[in-house]
Amino acid sequence: MQTARAVPASTVVNLRDLGGIALGRDLRLRQGILLRSGQLSELDAEHDMAVAALGIRTVVDLRTADERRWAPDRLPTGARLFVADVLGDNPGVSPARLKALLSDPDGAARLLGGGRAEELFAQTYRKMVLSPGAAAAYRAFLDTAADPHARPLLFHCATGKDRTGWATALLLMTAGASREVVRAEFLAVNHAVRAAFGPAVRRFLDEGGDPDIASAVIEARPRYLEAALDAVDERWGGLDGYLTKALRLPPAVAERLRADLVLPA
Repeated sequence: MQTARAVPASTVVNLRDLGGIALGRDLRLRQGILLRSGQLSELDAEHDMAVAALGIRTVVDLRTADERRWAPDRLPTGARLFVADVLGDNPGVSPARLKALLSDPDGAARLLGGGRAEELFAQTYRKMVLSPGAAAAYRAFLDTAADPHARPLLFHCATGKDRTGWATALLLMTAGASREVVRAEFLAVNHAVRAAFGPAVRRFLDEGGDPDIASAVIEARPRYLEAALDAVDERWGGLDGYLTKALRLPPAVAERLRADLVLPA
């Protein structure tokens, strides 16, 4: 199944162009206007030609204030920054603390041992759907993505798999993608994320860390996406209810996204 095209950037982790993803009914996403990635704290805007060639106008940062302070984005030349903080000031045990968890095997065992890691991360995905703060952030993200003057647009969190994964799922479903297509793209980032966190995971394991915890926190797992989709279905009866009642997204915005993003295959 077609997933996003990896962009060979030298200083940005997990950079992917959503264009080309097949939506069914002989439709696909337009290339070069919506991109996803990990954080831009190491971007070399002057020398990373793969990023420069994208012509990015807007960067949407889905991270918390602490993450932005610890590792501020370096923006592509000419781009503006838009913050849409999904997890807010109380992220709990979440993707926002991934690096901290991998640097403290004993602390990770206390918080996440005994099979709790996957459960707690699944609960974070439910929070990304049910929290009013997260709903406001994703509403702002979709509003921005629907603005043709903001594109090409790059959106990211820390690793580009969790908060960014749900943002991508929203874009794809709004454009008409099936949940099978959404699931394929959600899981397709795992190779890049494992490579990026390989050194940190090896240190974690060398210091006695639990490999089950390491895999649960660095992987995009089917259960995580299902937790978010189940929350949408249980609370609002599906995507349309979530967009209109939780995100309060005007139908015109969703229609504009579909009109601008979708092309004949």
